[in-house]
Amino acid sequence: KLEVFVGRRVDTKGDAWQMPQGGIDDGETPMDAAFREMKEEIGTNNAKAIAETKQWYKYDLPNHLIKKLWDGRYRGQRQKWFLMQYQGNDEDININFGDIEFADWKWVNIEELTQIIVPFKKKLYISVIEEFRDIFLSLKEKQ
Repeated sequence: KLEVFVGRRVDTKGDAWQMPQGGIDDGETPMDAAFREMKEEIGTNNAKAIAETKQWYKYDLPNHLIKKLWDGRYRGQRQKWFLMQYQGNDEDININFGDIEFADWKWVNIEELTQIIVPFKKKLYISVIEEFRDIFLSLKEKQ
């Protein structure tokens, strides 16, 4: 079964989940940023990059969240997504250090992902899953 890592954000009420994400620092490639953000948010970046989205995806924050999140500095994000295969153990995952972003984490089946995701990111997640669909199917066949 194909599972993906999701975290429940500390700054979001309810049962809404997301995958690790973040910004790209000056001089950093999107791939470097993905590994850095993974390390910062879940305590490990022990993963192998399998694929990268061909395009950049974008989401906008709902108006009622703009002033509540990130001190109103951001209205959304443009993202490059990476499909990574985790190489570590669950014991290596540590969400309780540094600037804590997740209150909880779990592995979920890829088919369940869009049902639990932060609602305003659902369309984005569907698009990314669709772009990676052939790779997911080939990984599933190898299991």
